Amino acid sequence: MANEKARSLSDVAIQKLKQPEAKKWVRDGGGLALCLSPSKAGHWRHWYFIYTSPESGKKCYKPLGSYPEVSLASARTTTALLRADVMKGLDPIAEERRATEAKVRADEEAKLLKEAEENSLTVKGLFDDYMAREARLKKRQSSCIDNERMFRVNIEPFWGHKKASDIKKKDCIALLDSYADRPALCNNVMKLARRMYNFAVEKDLLEHTPFTGVKVPVKVLSRERVLTESEIKKLWTSELPKAAMSDSVRRILKILLLTGQRVGEVSGIRESEVDGRWWTLPPERTKNGQTHRVYLTDTVIELLGTPVYGFYFPSPIVKDDDNGDPVYNHVDENAVAYAIRKNLKNYQPRRPIKGDKISMVQIPEEKKMDIAHFTPHDLRRTFSTCLAQLGFSDEVIDAVTGHKKQGIIKVYNRHKYDNEKQRALEVWEAKLLSITAIQK
Repeated sequence: MANEKARSLSDVAIQKLKQPEAKKWVRDGGGLALCLSPSKAGHWRHWYFIYTSPESGKKCYKPLGSYPEVSLASARTTTALLRADVMKGLDPIAEERRATEAKVRADEEAKLLKEAEENSLTVKGLFDDYMAREARLKKRQSSCIDNERMFRVNIEPFWGHKKASDIKKKDCIALLDSYADRPALCNNVMKLARRMYNFAVEKDLLEHTPFTGVKVPVKVLSRERVLTESEIKKLWTSELPKAAMSDSVRRILKILLLTGQRVGEVSGIRESEVDGRWWTLPPERTKNGQTHRVYLTDTVIELLGTPVYGFYFPSPIVKDDDNGDPVYNHVDENAVAYAIRKNLKNYQPRRPIKGDKISMVQIPEEKKMDIAHFTPHDLRRTFSTCLAQLGFSDEVIDAVTGHKKQGIIKVYNRHKYDNEKQRALEVWEAKLLSITAIQK
């Protein structure tokens, strides 16, 4: 290897250099040198910082890039910084090697940690994380309660203790197929499980979601069920009294028919929400997130009765908190729907699944309701339809039932409709009492 005497370089001098037949060094001073390579492919002028390692005492060559991509001025600046490090006792090449090794170790540790998380993260753990970091921050409390119940009853028995990363597309299809005979539930299970896995991907808990390309096996058809006057009378006077359900559920169903409100709103009515003739639902208890006022007629007030533990329809199930103190709640809205289903003559109990703790009590035939299938929401639809038949406008019906105003109306129409609500509910009460032949 030939060497030239150290000298100060310039761009003009570098450009005049010829490619050598053997490797050649041209020094600039201060440890900076230009290596001329005989290679016929690619660059042949390469910058190096030459120094004695303060760690090993050996001569070291640190590449700085090729000329002219790395200019003379840039190479000198880099050399000055590296020379300062060497004077401090640092070996640039050794430091670089250690940094690279540290990064490799960190990447490997992160990879192992992620694999460990994927292997240890169960579907139950994923759901809990989703609820804590996503659902409870963005959804209403009632929606969170619905999600928890649906997971516990409809997903956890199948997947709860499985690793989240082990769930495959075929498992998703099998889960949904098991609820194909209940379209609404099937769609809701699909939505919850898919949201949960999308959350996992967004938070980098999993690489992908098994729901990619999965379609719900059945579509939910819009229900049009409206009870006729003869069905209303039969339900009110003979079927509800004999049905195997609690008195609270019977009263809830009657109030649903009298007020047209949502089942969760009625079952959860609190003592603090009732002031005289008006029941005021706070935003956190309404579907549209707005305060909603409902006029209470004589019959509704009678059906409400006396509140217990702050609820008009307290749940018979009382749990203890972490301190062992009782925590009271209201009748669950799903318990109302279930009470209807199990008391219908044509009701077929869903097949039991592992871990399902819901008691499937057999109802004697003589106690079952001899009426076509209906749901709590069908009573709400019946209420709205009957108000329309009584001549009330859509605006008044929407105000009574708590529907959010749409379009330009919601911007300019700020009327609260209290008088109209009172009249509509009083007229409907009178009509309902005449249908059921009940004397006040």
